[in-house]
Amino acid sequence: MENKTNKLVRIAVLSALSIVLVTLVRFPIIPSAPFLEYEPGDVPMLVVGFMYGPIAGLLMTIVVSTIQAFTVSAASGWIGLVMHVIATGALIVVSGTIYKRFHTFKGAFAALFAGSLSMVLVMIPMNLFFTVRFLGVPYDAVVAMLPTAILPFNIVKSLANSLIVILVYKPLSRFLKGESMVQKKAA
Repeated sequence: MENKTNKLVRIAVLSALSIVLVTLVRFPIIPSAPFLEYEPGDVPMLVVGFMYGPIAGLLMTIVVSTIQAFTVSAASGWIGLVMHVIATGALIVVSGTIYKRFHTFKGAFAALFAGSLSMVLVMIPMNLFFTVRFLGVPYDAVVAMLPTAILPFNIVKSLANSLIVILVYKPLSRFLKGESMVQKKAA
């Protein structure tokens, strides 16, 4: 059985990995909106959401997003922080909740699809509210960007991060829990 210290250490390591990924891997994916940059920092958060549940994943999202807001993404300020917590929070909570209930490969696939859909849908009103009200972008301009930049960006980002999680979750969770070491010692 895993103790609380080991769990906290694993979450801290994955939090640090998330910050490193956000810092080192950033690039625009929508030519008309270069300010929307893909970064794989949500991957470790999804791993925590799968390993320890949606609440742990959400708490990690808040901590990592806050660190990111004051370092790597300082230009986006508190608005970027709030939008990132809401977007990634939707992805993590929905995915983590479904995976906790259906702990299979199909469950993981369905969880990540539903989480991605939640993230994409929640970012529509978030952009219409925050981008218009606090960034001063005209409402009509944001509405025009929804189908050409905002929705495609969130679809690509959430699905890319989900695909990475599908590929790395099992080996990474086994490694973090030390299962490969236990199996080698038993052999």
